[in-house]
Amino acid sequence: MPRTPKPSGRKKLPDKGRRPARRRQSNFRAKRRRVLIVCEGEKTEPNYFRRFRGNALEVKVIGTGTDTLNVVRQARKFRESAEREGTPYDAVWVVFDKDDYSAEAFNRAIQTAQAEGLKVAYSNQAFELWYVLHFDYMDAAISRRRYQETLSKRLGKAYKKNDPTLYDVLLERQPKAIQNAERLLASYPEHNPARDDPCTTVHHLVRELNKRA
Repeated sequence: MPRTPKPSGRKKLPDKGRRPARRRQSNFRAKRRRVLIVCEGEKTEPNYFRRFRGNALEVKVIGTGTDTLNVVRQARKFRESAEREGTPYDAVWVVFDKDDYSAEAFNRAIQTAQAEGLKVAYSNQAFELWYVLHFDYMDAAISRRRYQETLSKRLGKAYKKNDPTLYDVLLERQPKAIQNAERLLASYPEHNPARDDPCTTVHHLVRELNKRA
């Protein structure tokens, strides 16, 4: 006579008992903030911003190697493409410098970006100003070459624009850089980005990334 299998004593959990975990994972992924950063430079700025990471943050950085207005146009195209694909960005930033562009072209690029709903992290004269502010408060206009010389002195080695380690080297000084950048921006009672030399708003982008890191 065949034996009837004895019950194991273990209760099989219903399938629905596993669903909440998957739901929590889906909700967690949904809360990740997607940020697109489109840069004028191909190496300096992208190498720096790609170092920002966090469980609640997804950062995509694109270096264009083009002029300020084209940076704005490309950022708009990337945003529209992501929206068509159903994966919109929560924020889109453009990053560019005054460099040798005319005052009119520089200010127009900023105004165009803002009119398009893009956020702007600009520097006058160069992105290296943001690096220098990690060490010193600077409110005197200097050449881009002087920025590089100052950084080489402060870093204790030759500054290289494409150095991928700068984020890590400067990280502990970042609060000081933000403080110096805020102080510098506040020193201009009436803002005219092309005329405010030196000046930067990179700290606004850094603050947003830190909130989500």
